[in-house]
Amino acid sequence: MHISDLDANSLITLLAVARTGRYTAAADLLSINHTTASRRIAALEHTLGGTLLTRGANGWTPTDLGTTALHAAEQIESTLLDLHSESTDALRGTVRIAATDGFSAKIVVPVVTCLGRENPSLSVDLMTVTRRAPSTYSGIDIEVVVGRPNTFRVQPTLLGTYRLALYGSTDYLTATGMPTNRNDLIGRPLVYFIESMLTVDDLDSARLQLTQMTDRLNSTNVLIHVEATRAGTGLGLLPCFLADTCTDLTRILPDDVFEDLEYWMVVRPEAARRREVTAVATALRDRVHTMQTQLLGQRTRSTS
Repeated sequence: MHISDLDANSLITLLAVARTGRYTAAADLLSINHTTASRRIAALEHTLGGTLLTRGANGWTPTDLGTTALHAAEQIESTLLDLHSESTDALRGTVRIAATDGFSAKIVVPVVTCLGRENPSLSVDLMTVTRRAPSTYSGIDIEVVVGRPNTFRVQPTLLGTYRLALYGSTDYLTATGMPTNRNDLIGRPLVYFIESMLTVDDLDSARLQLTQMTDRLNSTNVLIHVEATRAGTGLGLLPCFLADTCTDLTRILPDDVFEDLEYWMVVRPEAARRREVTAVATALRDRVHTMQTQLLGQRTRSTS
């Protein structure tokens, strides 16, 4: 194979399919039709002499050969973006983020909103996860996790600390009474994560403080935890930065029941070379820094 045999459009199409996981979505991004996208990938596979994509649970993912080809595609994309940046400082392109539900709602969304006002050609694909994103999931540029991740290719960045605490709704506490010590929690219904599905040790450790309570509603989504607690389903072990914004929730035993956890960020090395990825990662760090007081629950209402 000669280098001239490689087609840049086909490589960019491969990159789009790997990032979206779907031919139709990639075709929409590139303003081509599905047939053209399929034909380009097939031609590239013929040129490289092997399969580039395989269908998985999360859509199309790259093979080993496909991963090698993606490196070339990313270099082409980076070069094109650099050329474009010479004529404009505006950010453009798609940044793919995997983060927890609460972080996504209160940190990622405001960041995207702010950046989007000045960069109309910038877009973000957001995958909300409680556990780490699968290593086979294609195209994640930035990943935010709870607890320091074990990575070998890149040094993770500590974003900040947030606090989990126990909350109850006004109606629930009026009906059942306000707990005044840990013994008052015995047998009380708890709203938290599904224990068997937790793969985050730090979140699992927080649950160990409340073994005397009874599971009532378990969910993989922290926003469900907040709404269930507000509805009086039980007492919720919730992030303070989410619960403290709800006027109908009161923190319980604030000096006795809490767990401080850390948000860590990983930026894929190949993605870190892209201006839009660096800009989003920097904005996320800045947002966490400005929210540190709220994240630690230090602006709270009286529990009396």
